[in-house]
Amino acid sequence: MRVGIGYDVHAFTTGRRLVLGGVDIPFEKGLEGWSDADVLTHAVMDALLGAAALGDIGSHFPPGEPEYRDISSLKLLEKVRDKLEESGWRVGNIDATVVAERPRLSDYIDSMREHLSRALGIEVGCVSIKASTSEGLGFTGREEGIAAVAVALLEEAESVPWEERE
Repeated sequence: MRVGIGYDVHAFTTGRRLVLGGVDIPFEKGLEGWSDADVLTHAVMDALLGAAALGDIGSHFPPGEPEYRDISSLKLLEKVRDKLEESGWRVGNIDATVVAERPRLSDYIDSMREHLSRALGIEVGCVSIKASTSEGLGFTGREEGIAAVAVALLEEAESVPWEERE
């Protein structure tokens, strides 16, 4: 088994939709970024890639590449899942926390879990998402953006010998 940690942050901006865990969240601001700026999904992808020692999302999906402009991060997560499988890993579970003063996210957590589990091809019970605030401290406390942290557990897929992994 392998464990990875992912962290991401995006600043708020106007004129964009807010997407977290593949779910559109009604809010007056969105997040700045090249893709859909889904900070939660980005943290999950980095946790997965880190656990497999496959780099980070910037090395696989560089900002500035036209094919990734406004792309759904769930599509990128599916590509990460495929890279993991090619390298002999399968996802065991995900635990993630979104840090934001606003908007309140409790009504959207179950949908986020469903979207992420579907993209990863795992049971929804293997995806945990929590929402927290930073008690008014720092950039999230000043409502300048949203942060997310994720931990991923990978399990070795029995069918791929070590010497054939990337």
